[in-house]
This record gives sequence, structure tokens and C-alpha cells, in this order.
Amino acid sequence: MSSPRITESSVRTRTMASLQRNLSRTQNAQDQISSGKQLRRPSDSPTGTVTALQLRGEVRANKKYSANADDAMGRLGTVQDTLQSASGLLQKVRTLTLEASSMGGGSTPQANKARAEEIEQIKGTLIQYANTKYLDRPVFGGSTPDSTAYAQGGTYSGEGAGEALRSIGPNAKVRVDVRGPEVFGMDWVMQPDGVTPAVDANGDRVPNPDQLFRVLDDLSTAMRTGDSAGITAGLGKLDKASEIVNSTLSDVGARYNRIEQMKQSAEDRLMSVSSQLSDIEDVDLPKAIMELQLQQTSYQAALAATAKVIQPSLIDFLR
Repeated sequence: MSSPRITESSVRTRTMASLQRNLSRTQNAQDQISSGKQLRRPSDSPTGTVTALQLRGEVRANKKYSANADDAMGRLGTVQDTLQSASGLLQKVRTLTLEASSMGGGSTPQANKARAEEIEQIKGTLIQYANTKYLDRPVFGGSTPDSTAYAQGGTYSGEGAGEALRSIGPNAKVRVDVRGPEVFGMDWVMQPDGVTPAVDANGDRVPNPDQLFRVLDDLSTAMRTGDSAGITAGLGKLDKASEIVNSTLSDVGARYNRIEQMKQSAEDRLMSVSSQLSDIEDVDLPKAIMELQLQQTSYQAALAATAKVIQPSLIDFLR
């Protein structure tokens, strides 16, 4: 069997192709080092590209969960601080009421009048608390676009329906609002459906005597007029109102803790996914530098060998 004929032209063609492949590998190593990425186009690794896209989706989702958690913690933190302050003021009102209902010398008309004035001041402060804002929106106003949740007299003016929810994890949503009536009581006595206000014989709405601001008004009036029975009844209503405030505070604290835990979980997952994404996309710099040096050495050796194999002929000088 005869050997294939190798001509000068075929040697040059193969040698140039080999040099070109070597040069291409050198260029690829340079590109990886300069860009810091080993996955620069889908053709570099179709499987890696699909995985990277999925991981990038997880990164975006966990960043969103973390941002939602920050917003939720800001809102609920504001509500929590406000309710703690309100609870302290209600304890002060209870102390004043107990003093006013005592049989000692401290329950004189003059002293009770001073206590009534202090309770009225506390009511004004509580209404300010009820209008506390977060990002320029009242935290107890529901979805109201207005700047306040309660009018000056203590009547609710916010939205009474709907809930503000935040997604803080896969299939995990947490309510981040508290409407005023849930904390301070409904303005009106409600019918059994819990939605429609009850009306009297004249068709007027029936005020709810257990609404916190109305309880404070009744206590102040009873102290000014010396109505001991009214003071005693007001004390019972005040305790119920305080219990609702404290119960709401406990619920808000539980929601805050859950969001805090979910935020930490999202940040941990984000770190893990980012590490996986880096393993797929980012170049191993020491390895890439060694590869570049190896390819450069190989290319220089190939050039030297080619110079020895392909010697200039007389024809080359005659051209």
C-alpha cells in the first residue's frame, strides 16, 4: 500500500491550521482573564447557560423577598413602637381612673377635674399615635390615600376593607397593616354581619360606647361631673380597650418575628445561589493564568518548530 503523498503545500496548510488552533486557545484564555467570566455566550456551555438562567431567576426572587421583608419590618416596626407607646398611655389613664374612683381625699372635684384635663390631653396624643405614618401613609388607615386615619375627634376616616400583604418567601405572604378599628374599636355598633352599622329608631348610626376615644371622653365627663358610677363603668371599658391594644401588639410582634426569620432565610439562600452562579459563570483566575501561560509557551514552541520544518526554498527568494 503506497503512502499518501505529502507536498510542501499540504505541510504548510496543516501547520498553519495547527498554529491557528493554538492561537485561538490563547485568545480564549486571554478573554476569560479580561472578562472574569468563563461563560460568555450560550455556545460556551448550553447546559451551564440553562443552569445559570435558573439561578439568576432565584437570585432575583430572593432579592425581592429580602426587599419586601425590609418594607414589612419597617411598617410593622412602626406599628409596634406606636402600640407600645399607646399601651403606656392607657396604663397612665387607668392609674388616673383608679385615683378618681378612690374614696380618699384624692378624689376631690378639683383633683378629678385636673385628671379629666390630663385624660383629654392623653386622648389627643393617642389620636396622634393613631395617625402615625410610614413612608407618608398612615399605618392604621388601611389603604386610604389620605394623610390621616382619624379625624380630630377620634372618628375613623381610613379604609375599612382589604389587607396589605407582602411576599417574603415562596408561597409565604404576611399581612403588614393594622387598621384602626382593629386596635381602637369600631366607631359604630355593628349589625350581626359585622359590616353594616346598626341604626336607631331615627335611622341614625348607634355610636359604639367601647371605642377607645369614646371611652376616654366618657371617663373625662364622668370625672368632671363627679359620676362615680360612670367612672367605675369607664374603668371596665378601659381595661377591655387596653386588652385589645396589647393583644394586637402581641400579634404584630409575632408577625415581625416571622418576617425577620424569613428575611434571614432569603439572605442565606441568596448567598448560596450566588455562590453556585459564580461557580458556573466566573473564571478560576489562577487556573486561567496558568492556562494562558501554557498556551503562550506552546504557541512559541510551535512557531519555532514550524520555522525549522518549513525552510525557505529558492522559489521563495525568486518570488
